[in-house]
Amino acid sequence: MSEIVVSINGVDPLALLGENNKKLNILREAYPDAKITQRGTKVKITADKSQAQQLKHHLELMMRLLQDNRELSKQTVEDIMAGENPFVTKLGNGASNKTILYGRTGKPIKARTANQAKLVESAATNDIVFAIGPAGTGKTYTAVALAVRALKNKAVKKIILTRPAVEAGESLGFLPGDLQDKIDPYLRPLYDALDDMIPAEKQAKFREDRTIEIAPLAYMRGRTLDNCFVIMDEAQNTTTSQIKMFLTRLGPSAKAIITGDLSQVDLPHNQVSGLRRAVKLLSPIKGIGTVRLTADDVVRHRLVKSIIKAYDAADEEEGRGRFSTRQDSTFERLGPPGKRKNDKNEG
Repeated sequence: MSEIVVSINGVDPLALLGENNKKLNILREAYPDAKITQRGTKVKITADKSQAQQLKHHLELMMRLLQDNRELSKQTVEDIMAGENPFVTKLGNGASNKTILYGRTGKPIKARTANQAKLVESAATNDIVFAIGPAGTGKTYTAVALAVRALKNKAVKKIILTRPAVEAGESLGFLPGDLQDKIDPYLRPLYDALDDMIPAEKQAKFREDRTIEIAPLAYMRGRTLDNCFVIMDEAQNTTTSQIKMFLTRLGPSAKAIITGDLSQVDLPHNQVSGLRRAVKLLSPIKGIGTVRLTADDVVRHRLVKSIIKAYDAADEEEGRGRFSTRQDSTFERLGPPGKRKNDKNEG
C-alpha cells in the first residue's frame, strides 16, 4: 500500500470536497479499495501505488478548476472519474462552443460535446434535422434550447413539443385523472428542459396563450404547423404513417428537430420504427440533416456511458445490432378527440 498526502491549501475545502463530502464520496465510490481522509488542508490517500497516483491526479485537476474560478460540480467530478480532462474540450476541431442561450438562472447553455455542436450547426443550415443517439446524450435538451432561442429572437412565433406517448405495459384508460393527467408523465422530459430555460410564470403564460404547446403526436393530425419550431421527441416509437403524418404537417416557415434512440423501440415486434425508415429515405434530401450521437456524448452519470457501451457490445455479439423492440402498445391508438384508431383521414 502507498500513502500520499495532498495539500489542498489555497482552495475552499467545501467547494473542493462538497457539502457533507459529497464530491469526496464520488472519489471514494470510484475507488472502493482506497482510503481517503481529510483533515484541515490535507487529504490523505492510502491505496495501492497506481490508485493513489490516480486519485492524486484527480484531486489536482479538481483544485485547478477552482483556482481558475471554474465550476466544479458533482457532474464535473464524475466526468473526471470517467477519465475526462476538464481542461480539454470535448467539442473537437472546428466545433462551435458558442452559448445557445442563457438559462433561467443565467447559466449559459451550450453544446458540451462534438456531436451536440453538430446538432446546433445542422439546425442552423437545415429546416429538418434528425438527431439519433442513446439516452443521456443531450438530444432533447439541445433541441429545446435551440427552439427557445428561436422564440426569444422572434425567429418563430411558437414552439410545439410532441412525442408519441407510449404506454408502459398498462392501459391509459385505467390511469387516474383526465387526459392531460394521463399524458403529462410521458411529456415530463420536455417540461424538465423548459424549466431550466424559462421562468415558471412566463412558461405558464406561454402555455396559456399557446405560444408553447406540448401535446401527444396524435394531436398533430389535420394541422398545418407554420412559423413555429417543432420538436418530436422519442420518434423511434412512431410508425411510418405517424412520422409521415407529422413531417407533412410542416408549413413553409417551420423548423423541426426529430430526436430518437433506435436502441429503445417500444413498438410491437411486427412494426418497424418509422424513424428508422424516415432517416434512410429522407437523409439524402437537401435541407434535411442527420446527426448521430454516441455513448461518447453522454452527459449524465459517469456510469451511463459504460452501460450503453456494454449493451451495444452485447447486442452486436448477439447479432441484433441496435434494433430491439418489445411488445408495448402506443397511445396513438386512441387518436385525437373525435378520431378512432381506424380513421384513415390524416388531413
